[in-house]
Amino acid sequence: MKKYAVIVAGGTGTRMGSVVPKQFLQLNGKPVIGYTLETFLRAYEDMQVILVIPAGFEEEGKRLIQQTGAPGRIQMVQGGETRFHSVQNGLQKVNGDAVVFVHDGVRCLVSEDLIRRCYIQAVEKGSAIPAVAVNDSIRIVEGDGTRAIDRSRVLAVQTPQTFRSEIILPVFQQHYSTAFTDEATVAEAAGYQVFMIAGERENMKITLPADLVIAEQLLKKR
Repeated sequence: MKKYAVIVAGGTGTRMGSVVPKQFLQLNGKPVIGYTLETFLRAYEDMQVILVIPAGFEEEGKRLIQQTGAPGRIQMVQGGETRFHSVQNGLQKVNGDAVVFVHDGVRCLVSEDLIRRCYIQAVEKGSAIPAVAVNDSIRIVEGDGTRAIDRSRVLAVQTPQTFRSEIILPVFQQHYSTAFTDEATVAEAAGYQVFMIAGERENMKITLPADLVIAEQLLKKR
């Protein structure tokens, strides 16, 4: 079965406080998203990558693709107004019966093992949504107050959110809703059940400057 990885790097990363989008920031001498691309390319020799880049950064994207050493396996498309629209743009490049991974470009510590486990489950069940248990105490805001909830029933969702193409392609034909926070919510809105899979603690999302420091140390241990 074909394999496509839609690597979503269409945002500008305003929370990072940098003029350069966080996916292009240097991490141990390499752009953050460079690690992401290389891991997906290594995971499967027949993996095709669709790189979603913010408008105005096409040249950076082209250089990045060349640096992977596998430019023939990577296509580049422009990001959209929201994550939903960026993924929608990337999915237009998916052809035929396939398993499709949608991954945050700044989750640069994703492992080949997680990618392969997601593939196997998506083939069997139709989807694989990685998630990890929450360690912190959790409270829900209710009016002017808050209420504690049982954290054992809460999961922190990660990517790559992985689906068979016959599921993910049609569900992204829906009209956009602010309730679509990830691909799982899009699929559920169309009536599909999604299936979770164990994620990884190190599969963190680079969002704040401190995250770069943590990622740098984790990479050095590998």
